[in-house]
Amino acid sequence: MFDSASLRYDAAGLIPAIAQDIETGEVLMLAWMNAEAVSRTLESGRVTYWSRSRQAFWVKGETSGHVQELVEMRLDCDRDCLLMSVRQTGPACHTGRRTCFYTALRDGAEVELMVPEKER
Repeated sequence: MFDSASLRYDAAGLIPAIAQDIETGEVLMLAWMNAEAVSRTLESGRVTYWSRSRQAFWVKGETSGHVQELVEMRLDCDRDCLLMSVRQTGPACHTGRRTCFYTALRDGAEVELMVPEKER
């Protein structure tokens, strides 16, 4: 049985977690988890993160309806980063965009790659 204590957390007890769409392979977001968030995610199948600003757990989509259903959790080779393969309902970003990575740096300038879904 997996023990989340075997992961390598930072000094604050956190580990980065990357959410990736299982269907498209698109990287949706990066957030943080502690051991309890990892356990809650594995138990519920709903991705649960730790909010560093609020110092509280948040289940993705709990208030917005933009749920991340866990398909698979992967550990990197150093056990200090997680990859969450998810089925994403609605936008992943709090700005209403499909992904949090909607800004590119091109020729020294920032380029916005997508608008919020509600503006489409």
